Amino acid sequence: MAKILAVLSSGYKDEENKYETGWWGEELFAPLEALEKAGHEVDLASPLGGKPTVDQTSFLPEYDPAGTYKVLYESGRADSTKKLSDINPKEYDVVLVVGGHGAMYDLAKNEDLHHIINTIYDNGGLVAAECHGPAPLIWTIRPDGKSIIEGKKVTGYPDEIEPEGLLDILPFSLEQEMIKIAQYDKGDLKQKAYAVWADEQIVTSRDPFSSQLMGEELVNALEKRNK
Repeated sequence: MAKILAVLSSGYKDEENKYETGWWGEELFAPLEALEKAGHEVDLASPLGGKPTVDQTSFLPEYDPAGTYKVLYESGRADSTKKLSDINPKEYDVVLVVGGHGAMYDLAKNEDLHHIINTIYDNGGLVAAECHGPAPLIWTIRPDGKSIIEGKKVTGYPDEIEPEGLLDILPFSLEQEMIKIAQYDKGDLKQKAYAVWADEQIVTSRDPFSSQLMGEELVNALEKRNK
């Protein structure tokens, strides 16, 4: 059994532009269900601890047609998270950075999260990031002064499918920042799910519809390690 740390944005509110965001429902619950079904243990953490803000858009019919993830959210499964600053990364085999636009605000440059990612990576563990969740990888700096994903193949949410006008108020473009240092690959957008391995330890996925695939990739990788 592996121990996984799923990291969620605590949420962000932009009063001026009447915009509120946080973590994305499916991007937590789809991998979480797959990992727990395989017998692994999943803890939750966020910058502020406690109950983090979910992006309510993730429960709209076009993203959650059966209401599966809304039910899981309402069950209280994500109501309690540990503070990132209180986490001992040596206790974990995997860190999973859950997406949602909130990750762009309070996870991207969070030094506690960078330390967690580096420690788990150095201990031979897995680093996974979904959708906008790869943002912190850009600023996770290795001892050689380079990003943990520099020169590596990665994916993440593409500019061309961002909601209209949102790029104007986001702190940065995930795609453009990744292109600067990594081999950014959005895959074929007609393909519903897309995930890539940067190396044997780092896996990124493109969008909310890739959440189940991310769960499968992690379960399979952990199974191979246990053989």
